[in-house]
Amino acid sequence: MKYHFIALLTDFGQDDFFVASLKAVIAKINPSARIIDVTHRVPSFNLRAAGFILFSCYRYFPAGTIFLTVVDPGVGSSRRIILAETKDYFFIAPDNGVLSWILEEEDEVRLRELKNKKYFLPESSRTFEGRDKMAPAAAWLSKGVPSIEFGPPLSMFKKFTIQKPMLRRKEIVGHVVYTDKFGNLITDIPAKMLDLLRKQSGKRSLILFRGKKKVAAIKQSYSDVKKGESLFLIGSLGEIEIAVREDSASRKLRIKNGDTVKISARSRK
Repeated sequence: MKYHFIALLTDFGQDDFFVASLKAVIAKINPSARIIDVTHRVPSFNLRAAGFILFSCYRYFPAGTIFLTVVDPGVGSSRRIILAETKDYFFIAPDNGVLSWILEEEDEVRLRELKNKKYFLPESSRTFEGRDKMAPAAAWLSKGVPSIEFGPPLSMFKKFTIQKPMLRRKEIVGHVVYTDKFGNLITDIPAKMLDLLRKQSGKRSLILFRGKKKVAAIKQSYSDVKKGESLFLIGSLGEIEIAVREDSASRKLRIKNGDTVKISARSRK
């Protein structure tokens, strides 16, 4: 079976030859492959940001899409390259934790080490394995080469700790997991937790705190506050998002990725 789409996610930026090289290798092996750019503006070497971006959008791609993720601070080392196959998708990436969210989310995952030199470029650089090993493997996979051909099975993969939000009697404790281009802070708190908090506490008003400092009240949309005012709301991913209208919440509120936030239930006044 042939697969038509290859989705690229890297921290290469757009100023150099790196992205073009990946695309050229793929096109030379499979001119029919359709390449989709997820982004090439992942902060350099930031595995958590890359993993979260991929996790946030992969399910919207057509079944059979091959995701090629090259954020690889360990390039040229003994770290492995993995090929992960789920029910609907394939993922090729360094074994450095970048697939942590994906592999935790998916129920059926088959893992292989990308090792068969037959599907690499004839001459490989130790500093650009994305071009010389990962991109050609993705191209051959898109032409219908079975995943079993690329290397031996794996039972373990490297992953980083993913913190989980906690629901207590009168509050939810969560964490900021990503800051988007606008400075909005995306948390790991799912919207359904808000209903559970309201039901459990018997209270309707919800306030978000950073430490003991009140940050914002819940709103339906950005337009519910004045320019420069903060709020939190249910974002497009179904998670709680902290924002400042027409400004950067990260900068103005001095909150960064990994910080803990709390949502408390209060009586309406």
